Amino acid sequence: MAIADLKPGDQKVNVKGEIVSVGDVREINKYGRSLRVANAVLKDESGTIQLVLWNDDIDKVKAGNVVQIENGYVNEWQGTSQLTSGKFGKLTIV
Repeated sequence: MAIADLKPGDQKVNVKGEIVSVGDVREINKYGRSLRVANAVLKDESGTIQLVLWNDDIDKVKAGNVVQIENGYVNEWQGTSQLTSGKFGKLTIV
């Protein structure tokens, strides 16, 4: 699937792209658990999308890495589409 084709609500997304940049890591509290989250930019030949990285995935990637997202999903936050691997998806360095 091409990044340009992704839209909020898409599920079971499989996409490959290059990490352009990784933002600052933030600590949040969700359901009583402390989690780490960071936003990255993912690109392929069709375009870019914001990629939300959680916990261990943050430490795996850096700018320039090519990654494969399997079983991810797209949501919208403050008017911007975001791709995330979520609880059931997987991020792999290619």
